[in-house]
Amino acid sequence: SVLELGRTLIGGGGKIPWQVNSSVAFILNLFTPDTWEAFQRNGAEVSGFKLRQRNAAESDVKPGDIFVCYLVRLSRWCGALEVISSVYEDDSPIFSDPDPFVLRFKVRPIVLLKPEAAIPIFEDEVWRTLSSTQSFEPGTSGWTGQFRSSLRRLNKADGEFLLQRLRAQAAKPQEYPFTDRDRRQLARKSTVRGLDREVAVEVPDNADNESKAPSVLRVASEEPDERISITMQARLAEIGAKMEFNVWVPRNDRARVCEHLTVEARRTLIDTLPLNYDDVTLRTIENIDVLWLKRRSIARAFEVEHTTAVYSGILRMADLLALQPNMDIRLHIVAPSDKREKVFREIKRPVFSLLERGPLYEYCTYLPYEAVSAIADTPHLSHMNDSLLEEYAEHAEDAYDPLL
Repeated sequence: SVLELGRTLIGGGGKIPWQVNSSVAFILNLFTPDTWEAFQRNGAEVSGFKLRQRNAAESDVKPGDIFVCYLVRLSRWCGALEVISSVYEDDSPIFSDPDPFVLRFKVRPIVLLKPEAAIPIFEDEVWRTLSSTQSFEPGTSGWTGQFRSSLRRLNKADGEFLLQRLRAQAAKPQEYPFTDRDRRQLARKSTVRGLDREVAVEVPDNADNESKAPSVLRVASEEPDERISITMQARLAEIGAKMEFNVWVPRNDRARVCEHLTVEARRTLIDTLPLNYDDVTLRTIENIDVLWLKRRSIARAFEVEHTTAVYSGILRMADLLALQPNMDIRLHIVAPSDKREKVFREIKRPVFSLLERGPLYEYCTYLPYEAVSAIADTPHLSHMNDSLLEEYAEHAEDAYDPLL
């Protein structure tokens, strides 16, 4: 078999490159330290994914492909798995109870490494070799967009290189001691019991520091915060207008936002929200930075968080869900990429994870500034629908690597 051939080639000291059939794909599989432990504790036979990843699971993965496993929060490559089944659905507890990873594949382990022996992505040879990192300086932000979610196909050469390194590490392990930051990352995440299930929470500590990595808009960040926020509101409004939504921006921001809009986009701005809610709910909604509406319903809501706290917008989204727990709106926090980890920490505070409707992180996603710019620059945007945003939205509940 392909894998037996690989074992033969690597077994002789790892000097002969591992070769695979051209039809075999290498696919990213993200784990947290907790889910990696649960995966192995339950026999290392099944890998699971969220329901929202069904399209990729059904169309992009086939038996014989290889999952390359990456430990988030520690930024380490920890294993490789051969896919031996098509996708199926099963909610029996493996990774937690109840288990959100219900889209599953049967797998056969090729390499399984303990977290202490997993290979850091910042290891010099790894960083310089991988196509997703080699053009970035360690500590900068652009590379992390490649690790938004599982089931992303890896470059073939990257996959073969990682598999060779993982097999060599399994044959002759090298320890990579945890740093103080690694230990904080391992200790930070915990769960609490909600009304009907356990939910993930995070309690930020005083040792957390803002990333020193520059965002892609570092030059722009020298401008006043308010000006940047207005620019991002305008981009979101322009995108919504092209997708044929009616658009709301708060009255206090409207004149400044309009300075950045095309004439066509200005025509989509509405003066009054066509909503039948109580006064408290309406005042909350009216202050949200950008709303996209279809007829009398809100489709998406955006809060732009340029300030260090990245808190007020998250709080407003939580207020909205607390006031209207049955409201079906897609919520987004828009912030610079160097605020990514801060957004995820704040959105998973206990106060937001224990809402009556369920954790805020299940309903509210993160969009970095560069994602908004990429969407705005997408050709033929007027012929697309808003599902395009799901390709860029990042979920705090997913196994996701913070900016290091």
